[in-house]
Amino acid sequence: VQLQAFGGGLVQAGDSLRLSCAASLRTFSNYHMGWFRQTPGKEREFVGAITSAGDLYYSDSVKGRFTISRDNPKKMAYLQMNSLKAEDTAAYYCAAVWWTRIRNVHSLQGGDEYEYWGQGTQVTVSS
Repeated sequence: VQLQAFGGGLVQAGDSLRLSCAASLRTFSNYHMGWFRQTPGKEREFVGAITSAGDLYYSDSVKGRFTISRDNPKKMAYLQMNSLKAEDTAAYYCAAVWWTRIRNVHSLQGGDEYEYWGQGTQVTVSS
């Protein structure tokens, strides 16, 4: 297993939750790490990403509420989610892509270039 996401659960609107992604990639620091989410019947949605250089990108829907970070020595990535809303309910996935495969922000957000995906962790926000 290359990536394993965990930390999901059932919370109330306004609560916070932190998702973690454990990686077993050899040179973790050279991977961009992305977070995506998906609900049944909908397309996968980009949540945010942290590049190998530490640059951060977020979707407009989570900007200001969610924070992505990484700990390279521990080979971990995190998604801190604050002020959760019912519409944040989804299965959340972490993903990794070797830094040279990404040429622009569009490909970072698209998801198709990502090489490794975690199994997903469910976040349910009750209103």
